[in-house]
Amino acid sequence: MDVAEKSCVQLCPVDCIYEGARTMYINPNECVDCGACRLECRVGAIYWEEDLPEDQREHLADNAAFFSEILPGRTEPLGNPGGYSNVGRVGVDTPMIAAMPPNAK
Repeated sequence: MDVAEKSCVQLCPVDCIYEGARTMYINPNECVDCGACRLECRVGAIYWEEDLPEDQREHLADNAAFFSEILPGRTEPLGNPGGYSNVGRVGVDTPMIAAMPPNAK
């Protein structure tokens, strides 16, 4: 969160990593679990679901909510738009991320 490191986006073979306002979200319905993004992520923010640290578990459901719930300022859920390149920067986050204090850079 609050880190604009997008090397994972460029490497994703199915273009399933989307940009909110403060963080990136992986569409669980579009992801093919190849692991390319995990290996490329320079900030260590991507985990296999079973390896997600206990203190980060809330982000699993929140990440999915980015695609399934109506986000602030939008009229419908993002859903499965078929790739980041089809929608570009979404520019809004889930309420959970938006409410978090900024990370020190």
